[in-house]
Amino acid sequence: MTEFKVYVSDYDYPDLAIERDILEPIGAEVIGLQCNDGIGLAEQAADADAILQQYAKIDRNTISRLKKCKVICRYGSGIDIVDIGAAYEHGILVANVPDYCLDEVADHNLAMGLMLLRRIPMYDRATKAGRWHWREAGGPIYRFREMTWGLIGYGRIPQNLAHKVRALGFTVQAYDPFVSGDFMFSTGAKKVEFDELVSTSDIVSVMCPFTADTFHIIDERALRMMRPHAVLLNCTRGKLVDNKALYRALTEGWIASAGLDDPEEEPAKLKHWSPSSNPLFSLENCVITPHAAYVSERSLKECRRVAAENAKAVLLGQQPPNPVRR
Repeated sequence: MTEFKVYVSDYDYPDLAIERDILEPIGAEVIGLQCNDGIGLAEQAADADAILQQYAKIDRNTISRLKKCKVICRYGSGIDIVDIGAAYEHGILVANVPDYCLDEVADHNLAMGLMLLRRIPMYDRATKAGRWHWREAGGPIYRFREMTWGLIGYGRIPQNLAHKVRALGFTVQAYDPFVSGDFMFSTGAKKVEFDELVSTSDIVSVMCPFTADTFHIIDERALRMMRPHAVLLNCTRGKLVDNKALYRALTEGWIASAGLDDPEEEPAKLKHWSPSSNPLFSLENCVITPHAAYVSERSLKECRRVAAENAKAVLLGQQPPNPVRR
């Protein structure tokens, strides 16, 4: 007998077997939707007791119309696409997966950064075009132990990345107004201010959450301060980097190259998208992956399991294992 209705707002998994294995034994019906932009979610999930959310934006208007909903469970750690304040005002708990993909995102940054510093995509295109010479890198290549890796944000994922890149000989410096210099020093990183980081790092990894304060934290001003041979990486939210300014930086030679795991428009959250909408996709010195930094066989299963367990706890009248504070 169905006691609860759990809607998955959107998902790109092959099925919902993991969620159903956890939730059906407590009398929950798991219903998959493909409302990845969040528009119309309130109508499609009007009788939801719980919502599992991947890409769909759940704003105040949607929340106010979810009359039965007890909890919104994020697939992942980021909570910028759900209005936390509105949820709690309407008596809806919010939960996430806070320890998700700590290795995967660090590894994706590492792989992208090393590839671009060694200019492997440039060599690959040159050799396939019949140009066989080390000068085809199109720019200077330096030893890793002579370079500085800068981290914007110093939470658990960038701390993990710092540990990995130090082993390769990089000097690590970080900007994060919420983390003390003593703590950074104890983990092998030097605390610096933002302007110093972008102007003195050979590679800049943007690794902070997306908030009103961090929107376009990498803008034209920041890009103009970077070194001409520098590499920019953004494997977190696309809106942290001004894509129009980045296009100019890459085409006019302000910086050497960039690696993005999501452009500013975040295609996964759109129903209709084409790479022609963003000129960065036309550039040889900009490598873009499809919001895949979090992906591994283990991380995907772990994320789905924890999100479902959060929903299960709330439906049974318990506190979720991973509540998001108001």
